[in-house]
Amino acid sequence: MQTLSFIATNKEKIKNPVLIVVPTSLVYNWKQEIDLFTPQLKVVIIDGAPSKRKNLIKNLHKYDVVITSYTLLKKDIDFYKELEFSICIADEAQNIKNPYSQNAEALKSLNAKTRFALTGTPIENSLSELWSIFDFVLPGFLGSYNSFKEKFEKPISSENQATLQKLRKIISPFILRRIKTEVLNELPEKIESFVYAEMTSEQKKIYSAYLKNAKMEIENEIKRNGFEKSQIKILSILTRLRQICCHPAIFLEDYHKGSGKLELLQELISDALEANHRIIVYSQWVEMLQIIRKMLDDLNYEYFYLDGSTKSDERIDMVNKFNSGERSIFLISLKAGGFGLNITGADIVIHYDPWWNPAVEEQAAARAHRIGQKNVLQIYKLIAKDSIEEKIVKLQQKKKDLFDSVITANQTFLSKLTKEEIMELLE
Repeated sequence: MQTLSFIATNKEKIKNPVLIVVPTSLVYNWKQEIDLFTPQLKVVIIDGAPSKRKNLIKNLHKYDVVITSYTLLKKDIDFYKELEFSICIADEAQNIKNPYSQNAEALKSLNAKTRFALTGTPIENSLSELWSIFDFVLPGFLGSYNSFKEKFEKPISSENQATLQKLRKIISPFILRRIKTEVLNELPEKIESFVYAEMTSEQKKIYSAYLKNAKMEIENEIKRNGFEKSQIKILSILTRLRQICCHPAIFLEDYHKGSGKLELLQELISDALEANHRIIVYSQWVEMLQIIRKMLDDLNYEYFYLDGSTKSDERIDMVNKFNSGERSIFLISLKAGGFGLNITGADIVIHYDPWWNPAVEEQAAARAHRIGQKNVLQIYKLIAKDSIEEKIVKLQQKKKDLFDSVITANQTFLSKLTKEEIMELLE
């Protein structure tokens, strides 16, 4: 809304079109918001076959606002090289967090007089991600990538408070924070709860066996290749343990003994529907969502389903139908639907599995805690008792403090795990 208001207010002063670059899944979401709130702006979406896109790009001077995706910008970048934009806006700017990615290189090569980055998670894993976003907004302002790492990232990672304060002072004039508690006094309360599930006896047996094996495998892997070169293997082993916590059938085809967490989810959903609540269920694994779908089908519960394969226009259609009261359950994959959507039709959000970085979870829950939400929002985080998931939650809290001060908001940060922290997860 702030961005569209800014463009509309300055429409007469802007000679060249405004380019908005977004994740593929949000292209039609932006178009819908423009049509609703600033219909005076002439807007075009760059999509379709290459020949169609090339023709549209040739005629951009006819429009006030141009919307394209990061994916198509990379493919069409040669068509944009001779063009000049008055403003370039990168939405969900964490998409350019890797300075060497094609997303970042394409976006930074555009010719735009003014640049804005919109994101709820400017730091997901490391401070270098913030540097990359600033390198788009204000090229050269924070120096080169290598000098930034030496001057700021390394000292701050070692908890050097003076350097932290210095960085904060440098960047703060260029950051406009929208914190809900400050700007939306009328927004209903948000209540978060951890709900613990006992694993079934068969599930517990499988978990114990895998846990024992995981410890040996990780120790042997580190001995053979060293800690740094073992990261991918370690992540794979930890992921398998987390999947067992959710449901062993995610990867064991012949497993039919159930899951304590799935039983808890069924109970939560049944109670919520009886009380006329409307629910979003997030999981990071599509395989888990498929298992949940089967459970809902068996119970004859109607629901919407969204994952990475859902087309952009279908996403918007489903969200609109859900927000207008159709069906009471929305199953969403965390990566595909954890940002950019407004799903205020729900008053309960259930995170079926904890993500390494709680900032991503917060972004996802925020889909329902937005302008238009009339009810208190209840957020449930399901945790398998006596498991790696409990350890992840503790680790999240332990890591949470580090970079609150960088952006001066409740930004969470999960840095790369140390060897000691990984072994602690397996205790």
